[in-house]
Amino acid sequence: MSELSFEQMLDESFKTIRNGEVVEGTVIDVKPDEIILNIGYKADGIITRNEYSNDSNLDLTTAVNIGDQVTAKVMKVNDGEGQVLLTYKRLLAEKGNKRLEEAFNNHEVLTAKVAQVLDGGLSVIVEEARVFIPASLVSNTYEKDLSKYDGQEIEFVISEFNPRRRRIIGDRKQLILARRAELQKELLERIQIGDVIEGTVKNVTDFGAFIDLGGADGLLHISEMSWGRVESPKKEFNVGDTVRVFIKDINGTKIALSMKFPEDNPWNNASEKFAAGNIVNGKVARMTDFGAFVELAPGVDALLHVSQIAREHIEKPADVLKVGQEIEAKIVDFNEDEKKISLSMKALLPAAEPDAENAEEE
Repeated sequence: MSELSFEQMLDESFKTIRNGEVVEGTVIDVKPDEIILNIGYKADGIITRNEYSNDSNLDLTTAVNIGDQVTAKVMKVNDGEGQVLLTYKRLLAEKGNKRLEEAFNNHEVLTAKVAQVLDGGLSVIVEEARVFIPASLVSNTYEKDLSKYDGQEIEFVISEFNPRRRRIIGDRKQLILARRAELQKELLERIQIGDVIEGTVKNVTDFGAFIDLGGADGLLHISEMSWGRVESPKKEFNVGDTVRVFIKDINGTKIALSMKFPEDNPWNNASEKFAAGNIVNGKVARMTDFGAFVELAPGVDALLHVSQIAREHIEKPADVLKVGQEIEAKIVDFNEDEKKISLSMKALLPAAEPDAENAEEE
């Protein structure tokens, strides 16, 4: 029986390890970019910064101390320099994946800080396991710029779990929609037609503005923005504005809003202000071939017929008037029931003098 050499005896005194094995070691040295462990093997174990944390700027001397016990996973028994290459980060990620799998199966709501804002979404880390939240699943509305989420803690659920294909997908949108549905139900149970409520302008279009009422959106149509004429909602409102509106109609989950408060109706005292015979000032609002419509007050227009502009014949109002022009006229007819007012500029002109020939005949 041959005797073992000292080197062979020494080798046999150490345990054997394999790639993929989980080992525990004691920190015997630590540098800013690597940790050296005694793992009870003939070679020391090394954990580089990249295999310890996802933070590429982490100073490892602030993370561990000499004498600390660290559990890691063997990546390579021999890294080419006679040392054992270990990973701490990937071991945690495996544990994190198990945590994510449980959350996926149980439909659990997770909370994590956004680690990175990417072109197509957000990256969050749960126990060193990375979860990707696509931009389309970040919110219930389209958001072009996701930078505001950087470093924020957000809630989400795991909607797809396939670590083999590196597809662990988070979904924040469905949580927002679910909460929105709850708030919408509460709001619809609370409000009724005629209620005055405050809301926040959420979106502005050419035909109106959508107002967030705190659980549901209501539509403020352009025709309900004012008793007067509104040329463009985008000139009247900005996203984020706080507005006071009242509930005009509720149809299922659709809410129609109005800012035409009855007490502000300009026709309330129109019978006195615009009685026949009164002389008024107004602004030409629009014109047709048969006459011009003159705004006497916001929400009160009157017709100035082409025949009532001057004593001489006028082909079209546009020949002598312009939109926006201030005019003075006399009210010749007021119909409160039909909300119609007729004007005459001609009635304010001095009476025509008879020509000389007519005077001699007389």
